[in-house]
Amino acid sequence: MTPTLSRRPHRIPRRRSLAASAVGVVLAAGLGTAGAAPAQALAGPVKADDGARITAEQKVGAREVDITISSPALGRSVKARILLPANWTRASTATWPVLYAFHGGQDDYTSWTKNSDIEAWAAKYNVIVVMPEGDNGSYTDWYNYGKGGSPKWETFHTAEVRQLMERNYHAGALRAAIGNSSGGAGAMAYAARHPGLFKYAASLSGILSMRSIGMPAMLMFTNASNGQDPFAIWGVPWADDANWQAHDPYSLASKLRGTGVFFSAGTTGRPGPGDPDVAPWDIGLLSEIAVGANNKDFQKRLDELKIPYTAHIYGDGRHNWPAWVRESKFIWPALMKSIGARQA
Repeated sequence: MTPTLSRRPHRIPRRRSLAASAVGVVLAAGLGTAGAAPAQALAGPVKADDGARITAEQKVGAREVDITISSPALGRSVKARILLPANWTRASTATWPVLYAFHGGQDDYTSWTKNSDIEAWAAKYNVIVVMPEGDNGSYTDWYNYGKGGSPKWETFHTAEVRQLMERNYHAGALRAAIGNSSGGAGAMAYAARHPGLFKYAASLSGILSMRSIGMPAMLMFTNASNGQDPFAIWGVPWADDANWQAHDPYSLASKLRGTGVFFSAGTTGRPGPGDPDVAPWDIGLLSEIAVGANNKDFQKRLDELKIPYTAHIYGDGRHNWPAWVRESKFIWPALMKSIGARQA
């Protein structure tokens, strides 16, 4: 696939933050303009099955809300950012299609709105967009040397956040997922590990074949550099191979049948449009070479299984947001179509 991509300069949107309010009084019916007095109170947030609950809401834009979630799966409170459609109201009995946007390592729940035009893209459709915190949790329930326990990022995203969105914000059962870097790997792994959860899964420069030659070492190094115990996440490579395999999109590829699939990555290790002028040995360039080769392995596996997909294995492009913005803009209409999100 060789899509035609826009190369206009990237705009980082400005926003003004409003003071947090109590959960029961923060949002107006239909939201209105930023800073408007609430017209309808939230009677009380409904909890997730395991007791996860929304403890605070903060309105940060006309249709943009940050929530704080007390998460038993994580053993602490974290945040998520929500974009609501123009016709959304608290009192509605309708539901809306929902897109989950996962961020990469060393980013957070605000990164999609800081680094892309996702607010403008979403505003054109009748869709809820949820951007939950992922920390550097590798989008998995940590193995912890076979003991399990927190943090359980997969449980947080696929159960706690999903249930809270459906029970408190009218998110429906038509879902799609997109993610960059580790968030892309997470989107694809979640889709494979929970068949039917997402209608479409899109990975932007995600590692999609975790057990390919060199990948365990790369993942171990990356996680260690983040100050984590790399063996606590999926276990010790080879020794705990069954657990690695159970979370590897390549190994789980057969379970993606029936789900829309998109993945993209660079291959040359040279800067692409909008990328910074960096040295050839820049980690963002070198890492994308490895990611691109890894995505080719995943592509071959899907071909073997005769599973349909859309792929853009491009040449030049660094492991950074300019490339992910271009790829997101390309695949956005397909994501919206897959969940029946109508143009506003």
